[in-house]
Amino acid sequence: MTEDDAPILKVDLQGHIAILTFNRAAKRNAMSDRLILAIEQFFRTPPGEVRAVVMRGDGGHFSAGLDLDEHQHRSPEQTVQQSRMWHRITDLIEYGGLPVVAVLNGAVIGGGLEVATAAHVRIAEDGVKFQLPEGRRGIFVGGGATVRVGRIIGSDRMREMMLTGRTYGAKEGLAMGLAHYAVGVGEGFDLALRLAEEVAGNAPFSNYLMIQALSRIEDMSRSDGLFTESLAAAMSQTTESAQEGLRAFLEKRAPKFRD
Repeated sequence: MTEDDAPILKVDLQGHIAILTFNRAAKRNAMSDRLILAIEQFFRTPPGEVRAVVMRGDGGHFSAGLDLDEHQHRSPEQTVQQSRMWHRITDLIEYGGLPVVAVLNGAVIGGGLEVATAAHVRIAEDGVKFQLPEGRRGIFVGGGATVRVGRIIGSDRMREMMLTGRTYGAKEGLAMGLAHYAVGVGEGFDLALRLAEEVAGNAPFSNYLMIQALSRIEDMSRSDGLFTESLAAAMSQTTESAQEGLRAFLEKRAPKFRD
């Protein structure tokens, strides 16, 4: 079976959890147009029962970045369109409404890091390599790193990463904020499933508000952010899910939220 015949993105359902596996192990899951568009297709029309997503790469690597074979002969206009396509798809990962847990191992480089930082929970395994090597390749980031990676680690450190091509590991990535958890080799997927199950057990509308509101509030002025927080609080705290959460707390039981 050739790569063109195999599913480039494997989708497995486990209850309310969708497991997305990038299936280009021979190329360290480099992000081809076909792969990034398959990711878009899933997040645009996910199965109705899915309430959280685990995202990972096959073959020991999350993603080694852009498939540079596809980027050698693009015009400036085509490159802008390609970059905007990536922005559309990474926004869909971040704001599509489903909590996304990413298992980061092996190469998390360039475009792979851009996709990873669109996820809401990131687990780094020992041996992971966070890198932005664009300076060594004569190019510039185009998939959203200036916004997502830059906001996580700051423009100063991002500039250093791009200029030098420096690689950071799991513990360094944890300290910088590129990961929320650091675990041993092979331990990331089990933790990701457990966290995804926990997140899927939250009230769906509460998850939705957290995904939609928090990073947008960061873009606002202080007064606008506080007012938006009040609106989100009012919307969430007057729902049936909020009432069920309060009853469950008072009755010392686990809440049972409706879809």
